[in-house]
Amino acid sequence: MAEIRNPNQGGGGDSNKPLLYMMLAMIVAFTVFQMWRGTKTQPLQKPTATNSATAPNAAGKSPVPTGSTQAFNQQAAGTAGAGNAAGAAAAVPAVVGTAEQTTVVENQLYRIAFSSRGGEVRSWVLKGQKDRYGAPLDLVHGAAAKQFGYPMSIYTYDQGQNANLKQALFVPSATGNLLAPQTLTFHYAQGGYDITKTFRFDETYVVHAEAEVKQNGVPVRALLAWPGGFGDQEQAQDYNSATVETMRGGKEEHLAFKKVVGGDTLNAPVDFAGVADQYFAAVMLPENIDNATAVTLSNKIDVQKLARDGKATGKSVDVPLLGVAVGATDGPAKLRVFAGPKSVPVLKSVTVSGRSGESLAPIMDFGFFGPIAKGLFWALYWTHEHLASNWGWAIVVLTVLINAVLIPLRVQTMKSALKMQRIQPQMDAIKAKYAKYKVTDPKKAEMNAEIMDLQKKEGVNMLGGCIPTLIQLPLLFAMLSTIPKVFELRGAHWFWLHDLTAADPWHVLPITLVISQFLVSFYMPSPGVDPAQQRMMAFMMPAFSLFITWNYASGLGIYWVVGNILMVITQLVMNQTALGKEMRALAAKRARKKANAPQGAKVIQGRR
Repeated sequence: MAEIRNPNQGGGGDSNKPLLYMMLAMIVAFTVFQMWRGTKTQPLQKPTATNSATAPNAAGKSPVPTGSTQAFNQQAAGTAGAGNAAGAAAAVPAVVGTAEQTTVVENQLYRIAFSSRGGEVRSWVLKGQKDRYGAPLDLVHGAAAKQFGYPMSIYTYDQGQNANLKQALFVPSATGNLLAPQTLTFHYAQGGYDITKTFRFDETYVVHAEAEVKQNGVPVRALLAWPGGFGDQEQAQDYNSATVETMRGGKEEHLAFKKVVGGDTLNAPVDFAGVADQYFAAVMLPENIDNATAVTLSNKIDVQKLARDGKATGKSVDVPLLGVAVGATDGPAKLRVFAGPKSVPVLKSVTVSGRSGESLAPIMDFGFFGPIAKGLFWALYWTHEHLASNWGWAIVVLTVLINAVLIPLRVQTMKSALKMQRIQPQMDAIKAKYAKYKVTDPKKAEMNAEIMDLQKKEGVNMLGGCIPTLIQLPLLFAMLSTIPKVFELRGAHWFWLHDLTAADPWHVLPITLVISQFLVSFYMPSPGVDPAQQRMMAFMMPAFSLFITWNYASGLGIYWVVGNILMVITQLVMNQTALGKEMRALAAKRARKKANAPQGAKVIQGRR
């Protein structure tokens, strides 16, 4: 067996324990984050009465069964006064469809299929977007919509009424396939009810929607709803990552499912309200924010638990299902509906009514390291636009730029390490003087005071060698939370990788990261670190890096591997400078001295 020595390793002591504690804290933080992300299942709130399809209506009566249009007509006639109902029926000619019909509207971005039953959306396919199986992505969650309602359904505070409105056969202004720009209207009138839905389509992701409901000529407070779920939600973590996105008075809020109360009303001003998952959002923007109202919807749905390869495990789990309904406090509901990708440029193009400069961009939630993560995202986006047309190469280029900026700090780290090596013999002498005392002995405090006085006298800053690490850790955490959320990286290719938000299928990056992490630990200067601590960090950090990236977004692996390789190359170059040569000479001298000691030197062992 031959000894493998770190050329920059000085020797014993525990003066660098703060660095060890910081690295251990990072490991704990990474572990907690990974466990929270992959296995967290929170208890669900029970749906309130306003969310149950079988809840009593406003009058305290059970709703009429929702199986037919006739049932809806019977309930409408029963809830209206006899005289008023007769007068309304005479004043408004009946407008009722004879059979369910389908109308499809499409532009270059989407293909939306409406049903005349309820005047609702049955599918909302985004062109150019694929689900995890390669099929066209439908934003409508089929199972959830069938159970809780389809997009653009009418929501009132009478759930029995809501259920029956979904069964009403509207008369569409057109059927078949239509191309945007287009206007589509659905009309229903019978039993005292007069309901009109109007949708206007252009070449963007935004659809203009209006809904007006009258009962016996009196306006009914009715909202348009996206009851919950997206077509790309399959695994439990997809549902758990969903949020309700709101902005009121210019202040945005991201509500996780634990904080969403089903049936909770948000009063004016409501700038926008919607639901979002990791990559897509359905957001409603009222035309008059000062006369707008919104209702948050929370249900639960039983889904099949999937393995990481997408195959069913045979187990099921209850997961949260979030939705919203938006309209006006009085009068018809007039709003714009955005249903599309959470691409920041796209979100910035959708402005908020009555709010100069405000857009949907705030629904991008970058987490605790938001400001840093947002800066990294825009730097990555700029790099992709101007320096690299491929997102994988954009990550590589951005990593190179970040490391170039950190070079002066690494030079400063080497200078600090050199000063530490120069005074290491004096520090060892002080420690030897107090070696006979126990750790809990007050004399140890005197030892630490002497060491600190020596460092102060020689101009040694204990934190000087930690500055690059202190900068890189927030960047790593920010990248950790950013890359899986960036829509542009979804489906982005780079060599063998076909989706930079998915794990490396061949695990090439995690394995390479382990090797590069070991080289970083081996070549980076660590004067004053105890050999036992050095060995622990040399093997613990690569193992933990492997744990983090094995099933994480491959874009993070690119950033981490390239950063480590650049750190090693930079250190090798710096080792050839006068500063580096002096450090290695001091390290070699110290190693020879410890090798001649009776107890021997503790070193990292490896094969020749």
